Amino acid sequence: MTMNRTPAGVPRVPTLPTGELVAAYGTYLEAQRAVDHLADKEFPVQNVTIVGTDLRMVERVTGRLTYGRVALAGGLSGAWFGLFVGLLLSIFSTEALFPILPAMAIGAAFGILFSVISYALTGGKRDFTSASQIVATSYALLCAPDLAHRARGLLAEIGGVRTPGSGHGSVVPPAAGPGYPGTGPGYGPGQGPGPGYPGPGYGPGTPPPSGPGYGPGTPPPPGGPVTPPSGPGEPPTTPPPPGA
Repeated sequence: MTMNRTPAGVPRVPTLPTGELVAAYGTYLEAQRAVDHLADKEFPVQNVTIVGTDLRMVERVTGRLTYGRVALAGGLSGAWFGLFVGLLLSIFSTEALFPILPAMAIGAAFGILFSVISYALTGGKRDFTSASQIVATSYALLCAPDLAHRARGLLAEIGGVRTPGSGHGSVVPPAAGPGYPGTGPGYGPGQGPGPGYPGPGYGPGTPPPSGPGYGPGTPPPPGGPVTPPSGPGEPPTTPPPPGA
């Protein structure tokens, strides 16, 4: 039965860290230097957490892959394995170097054979070598809230300090646009839902429209206002013009 031992202060299951942001750095080496600086000042660094944000997987191409490089790498790995087997056999042999050299030669031969066959089976779909890394865009330093002020004071000597409301975690004001007073056409104080829509209730000093159903300054039709019909099926009537 095996037991996984977890260091003190580290959760047994993956959990998001907690704490107050005290500093932020662009590289891991800078964050490591900051924690080392706190440790040199006898700060309880067990209350500090380094958090990498905006993780990205980076694959760096190291070179072109050919049959010669494949065979060389396979021969070297096979020779190392043969050396290990030869050392084990030399313990039970009277001649110290006799089993080592043949074991290295056999291991190198099998390593070359297996490497070349494996490379041939790929069909040339990956003719390069590379190395992969997980890289963070920035590294934040979190600290227990009761020790955050002290940590900022110590880290002020090397820079990168973040105070509450600045940098990470600061509140960004809403963008200008519809729905915010004073921003966007027709939404400021004293205006309606768009330009060219003045009317009652849309702002101070706006005169009411003159006449029912007509905009400001629109005269009524000749002969006065139209009288609505008195019953269903009757057309509306207009009084005769004056002097008729």
